[in-house]
Amino acid sequence: MSGAWATALAALLLVVVLLAAVVRPWGWPEAVIAVPAAVVAIATGLLPLDRAWQEAEQLGPVIGFLAAVLVLAQLCDDEGLFRACGAWMARAARGHPRRLLPQVFVVASAVTAVLSLDATVVLLTPVVFATAARLGARPTPHVYACTHLANTASLLLPVSNLTNLLAFAASGLSFTRFAALMALPWLAAIAVEYVVLRRFFVTDLDAGASPPAAVEAPAVPVFALATLAGTLAGFVLASAVGIGPAWAAFAGAAVLAVRALVKRRTTVRALVRSAAVPFLAFVLALGIVVRALVDHGLADALGRLMPSGTGLAALFTIAALAAVLANVINNLPAVLVLLPLAAAIGPAAVLAVLLGVNIGPNLTYAGSLATLLWRQIVRDHDSDVDLGEFTRLGLLAVPATLTVSVLALWASLAVIGV
Repeated sequence: MSGAWATALAALLLVVVLLAAVVRPWGWPEAVIAVPAAVVAIATGLLPLDRAWQEAEQLGPVIGFLAAVLVLAQLCDDEGLFRACGAWMARAARGHPRRLLPQVFVVASAVTAVLSLDATVVLLTPVVFATAARLGARPTPHVYACTHLANTASLLLPVSNLTNLLAFAASGLSFTRFAALMALPWLAAIAVEYVVLRRFFVTDLDAGASPPAAVEAPAVPVFALATLAGTLAGFVLASAVGIGPAWAAFAGAAVLAVRALVKRRTTVRALVRSAAVPFLAFVLALGIVVRALVDHGLADALGRLMPSGTGLAALFTIAALAAVLANVINNLPAVLVLLPLAAAIGPAAVLAVLLGVNIGPNLTYAGSLATLLWRQIVRDHDSDVDLGEFTRLGLLAVPATLTVSVLALWASLAVIGV
């Protein structure tokens, strides 16, 4: 199949997949719609079987890494890591709800960078709800910080976000060079987010509260922390010897899994469930559907908008284009579409795309899958997200954060080089 009909069908399949991911009719997993859509793309000839297989081979290591990190994060939660984080935040802010926000920023930024944005959304957000209640603080500013930092604070490491892994593979950079180049944009973006959220939620942060009860400090999960440190070292070592980061993540998850199984803290079924297999199938199917649309016109259309250089103006253009596209078709499809175009320009362009697809989704609910998941967790805690409030905050935070982070990237490239 080719021509306008092929483009229309590919676009329709992507729209259906994304709408199903946002709405999740009857509570179905995202894969229930995405996998049949991928089958339709192959069966109709939109994407030949060999091209689909190539896409699966490209996404395979990324999906394997995601599975390992999800298991690793759940096992860290089982070890008490997030409870310990909540107790630390409560002790540091005791009696002063306004002091909780910087603690949340520190913890959420660290968790996102090391354990990925999914850990911040799924595991840390409930802890932040509980900590705010313990302090008598209004939860809204701190819960919003979780979703904004799940996206923004995922800039630092190749392993912090699924989009980062894809960009890391396309950039040709080493693990340490990637982290060095993104360190300044990461810090700058977090700083801007903090200023914006603190001013936006000034009334909530100043609200009084009843005196909190004494907080008992849980035992520090030393073994889990040591395993995380070893896993991070493994990422660096694996990159140095040309091995994918998935192997280091699998090793870290295996160490904690064996310990948990021996101590009967988990089961094989629980480990498999924590890997979120339906979501992994969704990621693969989404990649195939996006590839079909890319091959039938989208790449050519976006190619005409991409600048050819990597100067400051070009970096701004690339990041802005990526941010807009992330809010139109979600950040995962956006990075899949833009990376081949950016890789042809160079690593600087790839990193600019990453700024756009990681920071841009804070503007709308549909910008990232993490934000959709966060919204569901908020509802599970008998709260809801006001669309107007979410959008107003995004309109303040995203342009400012993206501008400062692009400037920081440009400075890092000038000092460090690629």
